[in-house]
Amino acid sequence: MEFKEPIYFLLLLLLIPYMIWYVQFRNRGKRKMEASMTFSDVSAYRNIPMSLRVRFIHLPMALRCISYILIVVVMARPQTHNAWDERTVEGIDIMLAMDVSTSMLAEDLSPNRIEAAKQVAAEFITDRPNDNIGLSIFAGEAFTQCPMTTDHASLLNLLRSVRTDIAAQGLISDGTAIGMGLANAVSRLRESKAKSRVVILLTDGSNNMGDISPMTAAQIAKSLGIRVYTIGVGTNKVARYPMPVAGGVQYVNIPVEIDTKTLRSIAATSDGQFYRATNTNELRKIYKDIDQLEKSRLNVKKFSKRYEAYQPFAIAALLILTLELLFRLTVLRRN
Repeated sequence: MEFKEPIYFLLLLLLIPYMIWYVQFRNRGKRKMEASMTFSDVSAYRNIPMSLRVRFIHLPMALRCISYILIVVVMARPQTHNAWDERTVEGIDIMLAMDVSTSMLAEDLSPNRIEAAKQVAAEFITDRPNDNIGLSIFAGEAFTQCPMTTDHASLLNLLRSVRTDIAAQGLISDGTAIGMGLANAVSRLRESKAKSRVVILLTDGSNNMGDISPMTAAQIAKSLGIRVYTIGVGTNKVARYPMPVAGGVQYVNIPVEIDTKTLRSIAATSDGQFYRATNTNELRKIYKDIDQLEKSRLNVKKFSKRYEAYQPFAIAALLILTLELLFRLTVLRRN
């Protein structure tokens, strides 16, 4: 906690003369004004217990001092800490490019390809808290689901909302535009100044859509110094796929057609690496391997909002003053 006007704490020095006055002069004056009687012997009253009224005779003065201190604190304007916190951390800039075509509903990974990919990607993001990470998704077209950010809570929420039905509903064209997905991710890394810039591209098919070929996008990535790690996800032969039919779903076996040659070429062109994942455990291991990438220094700024924090002190001062007044006018009232 900080104080905007700490100069007001000098007012606390006024408590010293007040307490001296109270002890040395005020009580003496009060005794002179009160009626008195003279006794020859007071030994009979020596063991009389002290009443509560006598015990708390100085309570109003103590309450007044406490309330005065609280009022001075209010005048000093207490505030929560507020600053741009700039720190340097180790990290890299990463764009995840994820295939969301309808074929990602195949269930050769548990529970299916898209959910397995989302789960493992979420674990990867959680394990790299200092990295700028973004998410690009593609089917027959590509767009950015989340730009690069260190706000991983927001990124994870957007990742969880990724669904394959955006193509089925006609929001984007179905298909597999690997070149467009890669180009979209590369464009997000173009202005990055990090030493290590990486695209992790995951797909279960071969390029059959889009205006940019995969190798053209790979050449662009190479020219910008961006490494591309490609992941082909799916079994080696056929996969169980839920085919919508009237009134329900019918499972059929569909061939797995991953263009491993193109994915290898993309990775080799950009000094990356190609991986093949036939199950969820292999996919998780791939992300752990990529997790060993070189880290570079990033400047991260965080902002904490300032707000006035005098309210609790003001309320406490008001309550104590009220309590002092009640004691002085009732229990400790002088007749």
